[in-house]
Amino acid sequence: MTADFIYRTQLRAPSGQYTALSDIVSVREQAGFSTIRRENGLRTVSVTGDISEDDAARAAEIVSALDATILPDIAARFQVEWRLAGLSEQENDFLNDALTGFILCLVGIYLVLAWVFASWTRPAVVMAIIPFGLVGTIYGHAAWEVPLSMFTVVGLLGMTGIIINDSIVLITTIDDYAEERGLIPSIIDGAVDRLRPVLLTTLTTVLGLAPLLYETSQQAQFLKPTVITLVYGLGFGMVLVLLVVPSLMAMQADFSKQIRSLRRALSARGARGVQAPVAVGAGLVGLWFVLSLGWFAAFGGLSPLLAPVFGVSTALGALGLFVFGSALIVAGVAAVGVTALIRARQSQP
Repeated sequence: MTADFIYRTQLRAPSGQYTALSDIVSVREQAGFSTIRRENGLRTVSVTGDISEDDAARAAEIVSALDATILPDIAARFQVEWRLAGLSEQENDFLNDALTGFILCLVGIYLVLAWVFASWTRPAVVMAIIPFGLVGTIYGHAAWEVPLSMFTVVGLLGMTGIIINDSIVLITTIDDYAEERGLIPSIIDGAVDRLRPVLLTTLTTVLGLAPLLYETSQQAQFLKPTVITLVYGLGFGMVLVLLVVPSLMAMQADFSKQIRSLRRALSARGARGVQAPVAVGAGLVGLWFVLSLGWFAAFGGLSPLLAPVFGVSTALGALGLFVFGSALIVAGVAAVGVTALIRARQSQP
């Protein structure tokens, strides 16, 4: 065997014809290793390669084939150990650390807002806008055909702070107006009055970063995922802050009225027999949520208790299953409660 056997190697194509290996792959000559590296007493060899990012699906398929088939087969045949490393491993480590930091950041924001607003539910309304900003981020990456990366996470952290700031300003204004007038007029007037500040805050950031979207230099390409996250996330977030946050505040007020009414009804003297069924029903609804929609949101499928019975494989199906089960539980609790009230009245002299 001579040194040029790679250039003379022929491979059979699916059509049956032979093709030169040099026509399929790029061959590069360089000096071999001059040192032998050992780790924990074992000889180690590093094999590096680059995968084109033009086709993300194909690159993921190649990595999956290496991890599931090619490398395990080599390890079984030659009794070697292997490990995938490189930029992908570093990115996974960064994303795990960033996820932990993002969760701690959200917890810190929630605690600060709970202290400022003196409420445990109002911070949830403020922070509910964060997932909607992620919608703009995903759309922006799809429009520019840029894959999500670690720089996207960096931009997402910055976008979260700006969107929450707009939401806080809007909610504070509505609360100030609500002290002198009704909630619904306060929501309308607050959204109208804060339109200009929210618009200016968003436009100054978006227009300032927009030129980087069209920059073609190599240095700007690293920042492009961050810029797309900020520009599209804030652009979508501006509209959603003015629409979603007031709607959530109105929903919170309506829900609070229902909770207060339920508490007064359950604390009445004639409703003692209804308290136990309502408590059991609330617990069953919470358990049903965890087993159905909550489990699907966390793990991508129903819990092992429900999966063999219900063949649900989509988020919409899980939502429908949760609503249907909750309706049955509420109907059962209502029937038991009405029966208890009737018996209580009949037993009264």
